[in-house]
Amino acid sequence: MARALFRLSAREVQTLKKPGRHADGGGLYLTIDPTGTRKRWVFLYSLNKRQREAGLGPASEVSLAEARRKAEAMRAMLRDGRDPLESRKKAEAPTFGEVASDYINAHAASWRNPKHLDQWRMTLSVQKDSEGAWIDGGYCASLRDKPVSDIGTDEVLAILQPIWSTKAETAARVRGRIEMVLDAAKVRGLRTGDNPAQWRGHLSHLLPKRQKLQRGHHAAMPYKDVPAFIKKLRLVRGIGSYALEFTILTAARSGEVRGATWSEMDLERRLWTIPAGRMKGGRAHRVPLPDRTIEILKVMEQLRKEPEGLVFPGARKGSALSDMALAMTLQRNGGEGFTTHGFRSAFRDWAGDHTPFPREVIEAALAHAVGDATEAAYRRGDALEKRRDLMVLWADFLETQPRQPRAA
Repeated sequence: MARALFRLSAREVQTLKKPGRHADGGGLYLTIDPTGTRKRWVFLYSLNKRQREAGLGPASEVSLAEARRKAEAMRAMLRDGRDPLESRKKAEAPTFGEVASDYINAHAASWRNPKHLDQWRMTLSVQKDSEGAWIDGGYCASLRDKPVSDIGTDEVLAILQPIWSTKAETAARVRGRIEMVLDAAKVRGLRTGDNPAQWRGHLSHLLPKRQKLQRGHHAAMPYKDVPAFIKKLRLVRGIGSYALEFTILTAARSGEVRGATWSEMDLERRLWTIPAGRMKGGRAHRVPLPDRTIEILKVMEQLRKEPEGLVFPGARKGSALSDMALAMTLQRNGGEGFTTHGFRSAFRDWAGDHTPFPREVIEAALAHAVGDATEAAYRRGDALEKRRDLMVLWADFLETQPRQPRAA
């Protein structure tokens, strides 16, 4: 049997020049081209009445012994009822993470808001830190290393079901992004069949209809609990914790803080000027800086590498902190169930309950438009000095220590 299988010798493989196929047995052949110079290994087999040929590599790179090992592996697949070519395609198929990265890179230029890029990377788990580790918290972490051709309904449901009712808006976005990545994979010929992430006619039969009332609400920590949270946050000395505290102190949106550059900061005038292009409302916004924000900026200045660079840089050179970095800092320090954006609501509630400042000043501190276009035209100032007093009071409130319970 061994002789029937192993007909060729290593010497023959080197010296043979006759064009055609030379059998080694068991479906393994050395194929020589018409010139007699190019030699390659092939494995021929029949499955479901179809003749198939699997290339095993050029003889100049694959030895006779290695070709025999590959052929035996393919014979083992056939004995198990598997198609060697299909099994190899599946093994060589790109992962979901790789296809998602390609999709993001192809579409990033069309997304006007940099926040969209961060959200896609965060939810699809395709971003790594400076040490090559996957960033914690991605919803699709269980998919990233799976061949994109193997992802089915069960894998999609495993991601969506835990968050479908508790984080309805996020779950809907995650589902849509998975669907788009899998559609792109199908167009590229990397998978076949229906998309397991599509809603209509598929997941709509397996998941309850999303509650639209959840949309747009940001869980806010009660303002009375924020000082204690700040105290705990200051025990963590990292860029994420400094950025989060700066966000709370200024009542700014997280994207405005994460994208802040040193050119926007005027430490001497204690003023942060955010250009119109980075503001949600498309208007430049001036933010007065109380003492603690200046302290944070001086700490970050010690880490400053570029004169005009980011104030709160991310792990990768030239990249900003991700929105997930702030969210994870919040969650890990006692802020479970709350959102970074919710601190703006906490500030709004505190200012309305505990300060004499009029609504217009408070809304201006949040960079909200107040009144109609005519009213805005007459009120050309931004109440900077009044807002400075307001933000100092907010910073002072955050410094207060909660009363400690007496020992029982």
